[in-house]
Amino acid sequence: MNQLQITAFGDPSVLRLANVPDGEPAEGQVRVRVHYAGVNPIDAKTRAGLGWAAAQNKDKLPWTPGYDVAGIVEARGPGVCELAVGDRVCGMVGFPLRGGGYGESVVVGETELVKLERLELAQGAALPLAGLTGWQGLFEHGELLAGQRVLILAAAGGVGHLAVQWACAAGAEVVGLASPANHDFVLGLGAKAVLDYHAPDWPAQVGAVDLVLDLVGGESGKQALACVKSGGRLITVPTLTAEAIKAAGAERSIEVRGMLVHPDKSALARMVALLEQGGARIEIAHTFPLAEGALAHQAIEAGHTRGKLLLRMDGHA
Repeated sequence: MNQLQITAFGDPSVLRLANVPDGEPAEGQVRVRVHYAGVNPIDAKTRAGLGWAAAQNKDKLPWTPGYDVAGIVEARGPGVCELAVGDRVCGMVGFPLRGGGYGESVVVGETELVKLERLELAQGAALPLAGLTGWQGLFEHGELLAGQRVLILAAAGGVGHLAVQWACAAGAEVVGLASPANHDFVLGLGAKAVLDYHAPDWPAQVGAVDLVLDLVGGESGKQALACVKSGGRLITVPTLTAEAIKAAGAERSIEVRGMLVHPDKSALARMVALLEQGGARIEIAHTFPLAEGALAHQAIEAGHTRGKLLLRMDGHA
C-alpha cells in the first residue's frame, strides 16, 4: 500500500510517496482500508519540524503523518469485540506520536474508531481532530454553558465552523470572527453575529463574552482578551503563541488556558450522531489525491480555508 511520508523536516516538497507492506493487526487491533484522510494544521507544523510531535519523531524519519481517517475494516486481530470486517468507521488515530493516517491502510486499536451508519466517509475523515478540538475547547477547557456568550476566532475554518455548531447546539450565543466572504456561511451555521477580523476595532464591536475560543493565536489572541468579561476565560489552541497570550492575560487578570486535543471515542460518537441526525454539517473545502499531499499542505499553510481539507486514496471518488 502507498503512504505519504515526511522524509525530512522542511517545506511541502519533503512529502514523498512510499510503497510499504500492509500492517497486520495484533490483539485488539483492526486494519482499515482508508478511503479518506483528514489534513490538519498540526500535520504541516510537524512536517516543518515544529512542535512536540516533530521533536519526538526527529530520529524516526521517514514518518507518516495523519491522525484522521475514514474507511472500511478489512481485517481483525484477536480480541476485537465491537467491529466486524466490512464496518464503515472513522477515528482520530495514532495521536500524537504514531500518526499513520496518510496511507491506503492503517492498523489501529478498535478503541480509536467509531462506526458510521449514514455519514459519508469523506465527512467521517473530516470530523475527528477538528471536531474534538472544538468540542474540548468549548466544553472541557472553556466550561461553556447554555445561555453564555462565546467568541470564536477563525469561525469559518476547519475547527471553527464545527465549534460554532457545537456551541449553538449547547444553547450558547455565538459571535464569530471571519473574513467578509465567509460571513453568510458562518451565520448559516447558527452564529448570532459575525465580524470582520480585518476591522481594527473588532474587539469593541464584539462586546463582552464569557468565553473566547482562540483558533488563531498571536496578536489576534491577545486582542481578543479585551472581549473577556470578569470571570470569563480565553482558550487558545495554537501552541506556539500560547505562553505569550497567557502572559498578556495575566496582566489583565484574565484566565487563559492552552490545550492539546486528545482522543475521546465517546465525544466522537456524539458528534457523529449529531451529524447523522442533521443537527450539524461539515464543510469540505477541497479533496486532494494522496500523491498531491504537498498541495494540501500548501493550502492549509496559506490559511483562509473554509472548512476542511482531505486526502483521497486511489480508487475512491
